[in-house]
Amino acid sequence: MKNFLKYILCAILVVVLICAVALLWLRYEFQRVQHDKTDIATWNSVTVRSLQDKAELPPPCNQQYPHNKAWFGDLHVHTAASYDATSFGVTATVDDAYRFARGTPMRLHLLGDPEDYEPPVLQIGTPLDFVAVTDHAESLGETRLCYTRGSAAYDSLVCELYRGERRLPLEQKLQSLTRLASFAIFGQDRSTRICGADGSLCREKAISVWQENQLSTEAFHDHSADCAFTTFHAYEYTLADDASNLHRNVIFKSSTVPQAALSAKDAPTPELLWQWLDTSCIAGNERCDVLAIPHNSNWSSGRMWYPYTNRALSLQQQQEQAALRARLEPLAEIMQVKGDSECRNGIASVLGDTDEFCDFEKLRPANEVIEDCGEAFGSGGMMLKGCVSRYSFVRYALTAGLAEQEALGVNPFKFGILASTDTHIGAPAAVIEKGYQGSHGNDRNLRDRLISRIEVPGDIATGSPVRFNPGGIAGIYARENSRSALFDAMQRRETFGTSGPRIEPRFFAGWNLDRDVCQSGEYLAEAYREGVPMGSDLPGAPAGAQRSPVFVASATRDPRVGGNLLQRIQIIKGWIDSAGQTQQAVYDVAGGPAGVATVDPQTCAVSGRGYPQLCASWEDPDFDPQRAAVYYVRVLENPSCRWSRYDCLSLPEAERPASCSDPDLPWQIQERAWTSPIWYQPSSG
Repeated sequence: MKNFLKYILCAILVVVLICAVALLWLRYEFQRVQHDKTDIATWNSVTVRSLQDKAELPPPCNQQYPHNKAWFGDLHVHTAASYDATSFGVTATVDDAYRFARGTPMRLHLLGDPEDYEPPVLQIGTPLDFVAVTDHAESLGETRLCYTRGSAAYDSLVCELYRGERRLPLEQKLQSLTRLASFAIFGQDRSTRICGADGSLCREKAISVWQENQLSTEAFHDHSADCAFTTFHAYEYTLADDASNLHRNVIFKSSTVPQAALSAKDAPTPELLWQWLDTSCIAGNERCDVLAIPHNSNWSSGRMWYPYTNRALSLQQQQEQAALRARLEPLAEIMQVKGDSECRNGIASVLGDTDEFCDFEKLRPANEVIEDCGEAFGSGGMMLKGCVSRYSFVRYALTAGLAEQEALGVNPFKFGILASTDTHIGAPAAVIEKGYQGSHGNDRNLRDRLISRIEVPGDIATGSPVRFNPGGIAGIYARENSRSALFDAMQRRETFGTSGPRIEPRFFAGWNLDRDVCQSGEYLAEAYREGVPMGSDLPGAPAGAQRSPVFVASATRDPRVGGNLLQRIQIIKGWIDSAGQTQQAVYDVAGGPAGVATVDPQTCAVSGRGYPQLCASWEDPDFDPQRAAVYYVRVLENPSCRWSRYDCLSLPEAERPASCSDPDLPWQIQERAWTSPIWYQPSSG
């Protein structure tokens, strides 16, 4: 008996020792770099220059458009340099992304594909005019070091997990997510095993990857007077706070840029990012200019556009931060693969009639009843959890900006609108619903795309692949397709976004615009001469004005083969009422009602009446000259099949997954375009 007890005690001791050693080893493998992330003074010494041998002095473009032409592009593109893309097996390079944007076919090859496997081929029918590759600044160095044989990081447990060489006992569809989690678990910190005790190995490697991006961006940019293709130097700043999205794409005007990309690991608040960009680029070098574009506010739990007047800051601090933001963030991304951020029905703190078209492409089902965050912000937005806030949506943020303007004397939410893809396979503008191959690599397989819900063990992530979408496209009105002209147009907010089609919307307002301007042979000339375009402030009313200004909205359908007809143009109005409540109104100003055109659910054939072009002048029947308001245009196409419907129809009925018959998942959509707003502010008198 005594010998047996000794055996048991020894066995327990061995197990304890093994566990202790294992815990020490894991602690060593997952140790975090300890440093003060709020001290970014050293970043102010980062060199700001161009990698070109000579200064950038581009010639004027041969083609000039005095009334501004619509140029289409994508300002949100990821390649294998991004840690999440590589964790999903993506191999596309920055060069591949630029080639694809110019119309070159691309095979969607993933790491681990068998040698005899023929990956699907992607191609866009019409080349883009401009593109920015925006790989995540976070983990640029870690990703490269983990794939560099001989590096100090290569044999670390984290890198082995990231490369998929060590696998957790989970089902196959979760393996790419666990690879992603091996990096994401560090949050805003760095791994000492990969980056060294002070993190310098990763920062240095990130610089070299960022410079490779710059070299590719310059190589594909058309420096000639043909101006056939414009590239922008760019990256993504990827900040998450309490599982709430605060991501930004950082877009530079020229090839003169900081030679290191500041990430959320070194600047853990957006204010620190803006201050650094303002100091190092805008004020630090006369050839450097930059703007930041927030995206996926629908995942932000109300934090993206939380009012400065609600923050525990002095009035001076509120004004300073609001002014800095207004200067650095003139645009917002309204849609991409992770959903629509325009608006949402069912938010109790938003008054006005229900807008049926706010149900478009929602990651959380449109009929889900969600608690309103009110004047607080929530958490868990990136996991599709928590309360819903009006400060997560573009429409209500624009309206909140009116109240901020009145209280602070500056509007921090005075932004224009565009859309992009957020593709993680290096395929900008691969936005056609039929033939969609996913956006992340892990959804290349049809059945993986149609999964209704994925839960990662430990409750660290939640996803719904079937609710993702192909993404949108950015539109810019500029006189020519050059960096300077496009960037200037972005700064003045003469931009628009679409959910994929090449719709061209226009929006003007003026006190002296002719109500019959749509019938004029000089429509654009008159509209620019007598009014202001999207992105502008409406001048004060002339003396004695008793009526609304005249608004003019027009749109042209996507002219390409397969392009759908337009259904209607709507003008959206937002304002703060006398009780301080958020109000909205939607006005149909051109086109026809729903039901005139239909789509067959079994064949996806579209039939019925629609419009190749629409134009209308409109006066606000509820205009109040004493109340500030913001207006923008939404253009709707006729209904068509959603990508998931095409995928479901490609399967035998008996083999279709549950999502194919889910009544809460729309099988049809109405593609659309959104213009930047026009603001009305009563004169101080």
